[in-house]
Amino acid sequence: MVLHPKTKVRVAGQEVTFCCKASGIPVPKKYYWYHNGILLERKVHRYGSQLVLRGLAPEQAGTYHCKASTEAGAIRSAPAELTVLAQGQQSCKAEPEPSLVELPSECPQDATGSRYYNVGRCPPAPCASSPGEAVACGEDAGRCCGVRRMEMREIPCAGSLLPIKVVAECGCGPCAQPRVLVQGRVTAADTGEPLRFGQIFLGGRKVGFTGYKGSFTIEVPPDTRRLVARFVDQQQRFVDAVKVLPFNRRGGAVYQEVKMLRKKEPVALDSSRSNAIPLGEAGGQEPIGELVLPAGVFLRPSGEVFKGTVKASVTFLDPRDMATASAASSDLSFANAEGEIVPLRTYGMFAVDFREGESGAALQTGPVEVRMDAGQVWMPEHLQKMKLWSLNPETGLWEEEGILRQAGRSRGKREERTFLVGNLEIRERRLFNLDVPEDRRCFVKVRAYSNEKFNPYEQLEGVVISLINLEPQPGYPANPRAWGRFDSVVTGPNGACLPAFCDGQRPDAYSAYVTATLGGEELEAVASSPKLNPNAVGVSQPYLGKLGYRRLDHDDPNLKKTALQINVAKPDPNNVDETNGPIYPYRSLEECEEAPVSANHLRFYRVEVDKYEYNVVPFKESDLTSWTGDYLSWWPNPQEFRACFIKVQIEGPQEYMVRSRNVGGSHPRTRGQLYGLRDTRSVRDMLLENTSGACVEFKCSGMLFDQSLVDRTLVSIVPQGSCRRTAINSLLREYLSRHPPVAENNHTAAFTMLAPVDPLGHNYGIYTVTDQNPRLAKEIAIGRCFDGTSDGFSREMKADAGTAVTFTCQERPPGRESFFQRLLTAPAEA
Repeated sequence: MVLHPKTKVRVAGQEVTFCCKASGIPVPKKYYWYHNGILLERKVHRYGSQLVLRGLAPEQAGTYHCKASTEAGAIRSAPAELTVLAQGQQSCKAEPEPSLVELPSECPQDATGSRYYNVGRCPPAPCASSPGEAVACGEDAGRCCGVRRMEMREIPCAGSLLPIKVVAECGCGPCAQPRVLVQGRVTAADTGEPLRFGQIFLGGRKVGFTGYKGSFTIEVPPDTRRLVARFVDQQQRFVDAVKVLPFNRRGGAVYQEVKMLRKKEPVALDSSRSNAIPLGEAGGQEPIGELVLPAGVFLRPSGEVFKGTVKASVTFLDPRDMATASAASSDLSFANAEGEIVPLRTYGMFAVDFREGESGAALQTGPVEVRMDAGQVWMPEHLQKMKLWSLNPETGLWEEEGILRQAGRSRGKREERTFLVGNLEIRERRLFNLDVPEDRRCFVKVRAYSNEKFNPYEQLEGVVISLINLEPQPGYPANPRAWGRFDSVVTGPNGACLPAFCDGQRPDAYSAYVTATLGGEELEAVASSPKLNPNAVGVSQPYLGKLGYRRLDHDDPNLKKTALQINVAKPDPNNVDETNGPIYPYRSLEECEEAPVSANHLRFYRVEVDKYEYNVVPFKESDLTSWTGDYLSWWPNPQEFRACFIKVQIEGPQEYMVRSRNVGGSHPRTRGQLYGLRDTRSVRDMLLENTSGACVEFKCSGMLFDQSLVDRTLVSIVPQGSCRRTAINSLLREYLSRHPPVAENNHTAAFTMLAPVDPLGHNYGIYTVTDQNPRLAKEIAIGRCFDGTSDGFSREMKADAGTAVTFTCQERPPGRESFFQRLLTAPAEA
């Protein structure tokens, strides 16, 4: 499906056009349209690939989708929502929705004891189009609800007034069109070596290459619902990787690690004899099956039978080895007869590469036999459903090649074994798969939070949640397990719902292994030991007990805290304790996606070294549509985010909070006005005694949102303790003196500068990274800052490398205020 219908808002009496388009061989000509799942009559609506509805009535609201079909199969579009408003009804309410931000620690709490302040937000919902506004298919940029007016308020905080901008009114305007990107790295699954200058294809189109370190950036084409990318090693050392990459439709970049499977060393075969190649090689276990190649089966592309030596490389991905899950291709899905994309459960995949021994030219085959050991099928009901599939590299969907049927056979002196046998012809370089369609399906609700407080308004968007389905191997009730499929979903404003296999009879028949990453950083799961706390996990008892929730380090504290495992126990509709998440039946996807934050869900959170951020103009970094064009916006450009950090070394007996205060420095519209505050706790250097370092964000100098004049941000760096400045990086001092005006640095307890416009680098103690995703830009900059280099990355603080300014701090005599406290209580005097 190359064009999906789009969500629309109309006023009663108006007309609406939905469009969809499918591609395939042969070209799809037949289209069917459905309203709320019910087929619309073609004679009444006279539709083809477009559906036009005139004189809309309220009862025509709901979901619409199309299906395209040919004799080769069918495919369904994603659903589109139609909202029909009554005459005079507004789709965008002028009154903003509540949205809370946390105020700095020195601000007084309100009557309820909270330091959160309501700044308001406008939900980016679509607006009704103007009457007579006709747009061709695929060109509908549309209008969306957004900020129409903001107001400046001042909050009294410890002797001074803190400015804050709040949304005063919402209204309709052009929809934001943020760039949608997938970034990441391609490496070998076994050694971690990067795929250098590998080709990247979207569909059949080459869109670029990986970099020297295996890095890549893919701009997601508009209207994409399923991003299928193929990575090809030009040196033919790896099997082509076909990946369905998750992305955030609301804009910004999602980071993804891609693993490639190394090709098996080729073996020499005599084409005039029958040959058998084993499939499966998990340590010390029987093969899952074998590929049987009869004599004379190898063909040249012309159809001529090849005689001579064949170099045969057959690479098998064995799901009995847990480490192989990350290297598997596609998302293990196929399109059923109704065109719905549904999941498969794998027993193994294999890639074949046959070449002439002398010339190395590629060979095809006539009919070959795939034999699978029935003893390796762990669920008896799967024996009847096992099929042979091949992967279409352009759609990322598996296509049926044939059914595997039972055939008994004795193997010489070994025991009688039953085989499932299927036939296929190898005509092109595809990946093949032994799979069963699995209909016991559920959804698992997961949310990600910015910290361990799990506040509903501090959820993170753009987090990649990955779920690997595990199931018991034969003869073992629980362990060891083999993986059956995997899925990745990106969190939105209301978390993520991940498909998983589930069972109502046996809660532990399927289990799931879940992880969460943001820009390559792994988030932490809630602890399950020494005591399981249902309030922290986010799931109430007794269902939590049935799910058997365990964090990876449950039995061994040395293991990582970034993964959790549960039994995917299908909820019992007659048990009220199991009807509120976190597992939802497959037909209840909408209920899962719209579940309130109070409903049961699994949780991940960012481990913050005490960190606090305050922006005068509120902006949620995980939702780029929340950006507002304002002179005081911390990020002036929603298409490109430049993160700036300064490295501070602190010599003292403990770790200290360090604040950056950022105000307008040279721009006439913002001079003296606050942009925002950043507080960061210094991190101890493990190799240096009584020394810690802090990487403190400051607002970069540069153009403001109108892109007409540069502002040099006036940045003050103040450690929150009894500290005095003892050193400034000589290169930084020299740069600042050569680029006037020079900020006054007359107080020894702080460091002030008009921030450099140039991205200076580690020699100056300044770290600058530009990216389309603000979080990713900050993560990369912090990694470089910790490392003290301009191209490295570290999570361990090297406090004396690449430092801008040094403070020496001591324990304060009792009763004496620090400079930071005096700044808060009596700012004018300080």
